[in-house]
Amino acid sequence: MILWILLLLLILVVFGFGFTMQALWWVAAVLLVVWIVGFAMRGRGGGRRGGGRRYSRSRG
Repeated sequence: MILWILLLLLILVVFGFGFTMQALWWVAAVLLVVWIVGFAMRGRGGGRRGGGRRYSRSRG
């Protein structure tokens, strides 16, 4: 009886790991698409955001 319970637990762990890996692949694919869209929407000009020292205080 304990052997059957251990086998069932092992099957559940393997199934859970497989489901998790499949879900992580989908998350990675979505993040890759978002990154590519963001890269394309940025355009060719203006490499830095915020303008560098735009908001810094002047000394002296």
